[in-house]
Amino acid sequence: MGGAAQIARTVVGVAGNVISFGLFLSPMPTFVKIFRKKSTEQYSGVPYVCTLLNCLLWALYGMPFVTPHSTLVITINGCGILIESAYILVYLIYGTKETKMKVLKMLAVVIIFFGAVVALVLSLVHVHKKRRTIVGALCVVFGTMMYASPLSVMKLVITTKSVEYMPFLLSLASFVNGLIWTSYAFLGRLDVFIIVPNGIGSLLGALQLVIYFIYYKKPTEEEGTKVQDTPTSIYPIKGSVNLELGISKPPPTTNPRQAQIAHAGIGRNEAANGSSNSINVVVERADVQSPQH
Repeated sequence: MGGAAQIARTVVGVAGNVISFGLFLSPMPTFVKIFRKKSTEQYSGVPYVCTLLNCLLWALYGMPFVTPHSTLVITINGCGILIESAYILVYLIYGTKETKMKVLKMLAVVIIFFGAVVALVLSLVHVHKKRRTIVGALCVVFGTMMYASPLSVMKLVITTKSVEYMPFLLSLASFVNGLIWTSYAFLGRLDVFIIVPNGIGSLLGALQLVIYFIYYKKPTEEEGTKVQDTPTSIYPIKGSVNLELGISKPPPTTNPRQAQIAHAGIGRNEAANGSSNSINVVVERADVQSPQH
């Protein structure tokens, strides 16, 4: 490989490491929320186990005894293994018994599968090219599956005609990430096993961006007014709810006693402040649950 091509490959590979690292950190707000609430709520741990397997396979692919001179493939997937392991650990600490068992079973399957792949590559295959073909084929399959996962989100955007669940920056980062790693694979030694999944990822990322711009709508003044008319904060604390509302009527309830308490609160508030558009109601309940996500 020529000196200029090697330098270009290294520069592109470093850029790919930076962008991929950012993508690995993108679920961080979710896990900060889990840590603060001490609960995984409705979040699934399955994607993180799948990503862990993907990183393990790519790290193996970059090893010198499989694909020499692929240090940058090892570094970013090594970081991915550590980050995904941390996510899974947090999930296992704060998940329910049922979700913990599901994740642990998947994790056991991943470890057994990866161990079998390593044993096969090291004991039965002694030629670099064959090792690279076996591991590379697995990387293509799982890498393509990871990139194809946003297809369900794109379908949701088309169905609802809303980009609420497809953040622009994440779509852009996925597109650029696939493009950079595809370029990396073309520089110097052609690497078809990196080109295929990342090429597909680039195309899907571009499609996400196109769909985003088709269905993106700027919030109107009417929509902004609706947002102001909705509850601004809900704090469930040990069986009581504090509602700061921008309306002058109590929240709906099926319990007559709760309705009386709510109306009494409004009456006291209006007597003190006259015709007010802001009320503070405390409704005592024993069955309050935190908002679901």
